[in-house]
Amino acid sequence: MGLIRLNQSLEAPKSKGGAVNTAIFNTGATYLLTGGADRSVRLWNAKKGTLVKSYDAHAYEVLGLACAPDNTKISSCGGDRNVFLWDVPTGEILKRFTGHLGKINAVSFNEEGSVLASGSADMSIRLWDLKSQQRLPLQILDQARDSVTSLAIKGPVIAAGSVDGNVRVYDIRMGELRVDFFDRPVTSVTFSQDSSLLLTTTLDSTIHLMDLSEGTQLSEFKGHKNEDYRTKADFGKGESIVWCGDEEGKIRAWGVETSSIILEHQAHEDGRAVLWTAHHPKEDMLVTAGRDGQIKVWDTSNVKV
Repeated sequence: MGLIRLNQSLEAPKSKGGAVNTAIFNTGATYLLTGGADRSVRLWNAKKGTLVKSYDAHAYEVLGLACAPDNTKISSCGGDRNVFLWDVPTGEILKRFTGHLGKINAVSFNEEGSVLASGSADMSIRLWDLKSQQRLPLQILDQARDSVTSLAIKGPVIAAGSVDGNVRVYDIRMGELRVDFFDRPVTSVTFSQDSSLLLTTTLDSTIHLMDLSEGTQLSEFKGHKNEDYRTKADFGKGESIVWCGDEEGKIRAWGVETSSIILEHQAHEDGRAVLWTAHHPKEDMLVTAGRDGQIKVWDTSNVKV
């Protein structure tokens, strides 16, 4: 139990009135990256609450962000069907990948930073070789039967959620595919640190914890409202807590072992969905982003199982 305390509320002038669709910590977790309806990618100092840099090239809203393992590059994607690879210090566009036939919802780097994956409403995942001068995809994974909403990569394994209600887990090295069916659109997938577990959100107000080695569900987390919007769940520090926002502007924390709610807090405007939740991997810090245009950084040190 315990209380959550607001550390910073971040809002760039142009973003007022526009949803913030995604907010992630960089690999070293010193900075935040955000993107949303105002079409800009922004880099923030998470602890000071200051804007460091903006990256502007998208013609439509930004829907997905990823940070390379060495923090020198970031990738963004969105409604304009483009995937951009940016140089962090200079803001220069290093590469632009095209070819998707629908909006692009998610991007993710592999652990070496040599391959970038993008998932789209065109029902495909494309893998891009960042070391090659070619702009054609290295591989196209087209097994989804509806929009690909979310991606996560650990080692040779790619997890992808789709509106078709399936989570597809690809082992690229072994050439294997496993499919888990949830019967409702999947909005996010998140690996545990050791990649043995997968946290999955679905549009029936449920978060699922899956054992990847067995292909079985270990737990369900309920009590929040998530029926219409993509909402991202995340593990807390030490992976003993699961965090997620909902469509009423609330955030909740559940104990992993008990599946019980240990905290409920009105974090954003009532009735305005929290679209993204990300917890710092090592510190007691949580970021939430919502349809109210707000990005908030929270101190979670007093939230205990």
